[in-house]
Amino acid sequence: MGDVNPVLVVTGLKREAAALPGGGIAVLAGGGAPERLAAELAGLAPRAAGIVSFGMAGALDPALKLGQWVVGDRLTGACDCACDPLWTAALARSLPGARIGAVYGDGRMIADPAGKQALGARHGALIADMESHVAAAAAVCAGLPFAVLRCVSDEAGAGLPPAITVAMRPGGGLALGAVLGSILAHPGQIPALIASVRGFSRAYRALKAGARAVGPRLAFDRR
Repeated sequence: MGDVNPVLVVTGLKREAAALPGGGIAVLAGGGAPERLAAELAGLAPRAAGIVSFGMAGALDPALKLGQWVVGDRLTGACDCACDPLWTAALARSLPGARIGAVYGDGRMIADPAGKQALGARHGALIADMESHVAAAAAVCAGLPFAVLRCVSDEAGAGLPPAITVAMRPGGGLALGAVLGSILAHPGQIPALIASVRGFSRAYRALKAGARAVGPRLAFDRR
């Protein structure tokens, strides 16, 4: 598929990217650095077939469970736009148990349960992530199909400890120094941190299984 334009896959962490089947894609890990991600997308978008936001997400809807899939049909927040309906339908066919609905994104990690549920109710959104708004803006600017495919890594009623909120490095690596510094400054968060890591591990298994089910180029060619 060397002569086919790649699908740009935007995620947060390199570990999320590792769950993807290879071939026909180019992966960009945001790592909590939206300006860098936007610049990389602007450089690659003219030679891309489409842009999809993929990876973990925090639930805003209390009905969503850990490891459950969400296929976005629209994005709200820092960028408001509709997802490509044909791509959305192809993703939904690949994951029959997935919820379909709105995704919220403004670059923040929403850590507080009350904040999650209030945001979901205000915007009618199922989940929130830190990269979809950047990916959507790039797709709109380039006139490309856009999709969101995310797996729930923390439920709406679950709070995230401070160490999780500082865990990403620009480029998608793990900021171990920042995590350790947060633990030393706030040792009382250790039980919540252990619970969060266990939840992420469970969600990552679902992420890998779902990526295999969706298949090459994240269903773009089945639109």
